[in-house]
Amino acid sequence: MIKNDAWIAKMAEKGMISPFESQLVRRLAAEGDRPVISFGLSSYGYDIRLSPKEFRIFRHVPGTVVDPKHFNPSNLESTDLQEDEHGQFFIIPGHSYGLGVALEMLQVPPTVTVICIGKSTYARAGLIANLTPAEAGWRGHLTLEFSNSSPADMKIYANEGVVQLLFFEGEPCKVSYDTRRGKYQDQPETIVIPRV
Repeated sequence: MIKNDAWIAKMAEKGMISPFESQLVRRLAAEGDRPVISFGLSSYGYDIRLSPKEFRIFRHVPGTVVDPKHFNPSNLESTDLQEDEHGQFFIIPGHSYGLGVALEMLQVPPTVTVICIGKSTYARAGLIANLTPAEAGWRGHLTLEFSNSSPADMKIYANEGVVQLLFFEGEPCKVSYDTRRGKYQDQPETIVIPRV
């Protein structure tokens, strides 16, 4: 069953999401009522923010093939955090792919799996967020994957909403992500490359 705002808020008090916004934030009063891409608690989900700490773009390195089993970190190029009157942002070149990291830390309960989906504001501009799970018992900062399907360069805003989390609860599983010592457990607020 998908979990609602009351359940998410209650679980956030127990440390499931940190930092936590108890309502959907659309403007930052502290910054002159500047509009933002919404983040925080919604009816049946939680919109997390993109961390300003790091964003990397996939680049072709002549003579290399991207291999998820033997990932070459030189295929990822750091991009600078920029700022203008609209906020802080990274640039994803047209027809490119990038990795960012969630500002919020998650501690997924043992009977819950979280699905991470894209926000419509970005989707309508051509940015696709890969659908990824955070399994029962997972904890850390999510590494987030984005594809700019448009031919134009695109801004992706730091400290603003970037993907929505949906929480699904089921019967207890025999082996949680934590119990099996999953390879992406306890991710820091930095990008984690593919592991085998």
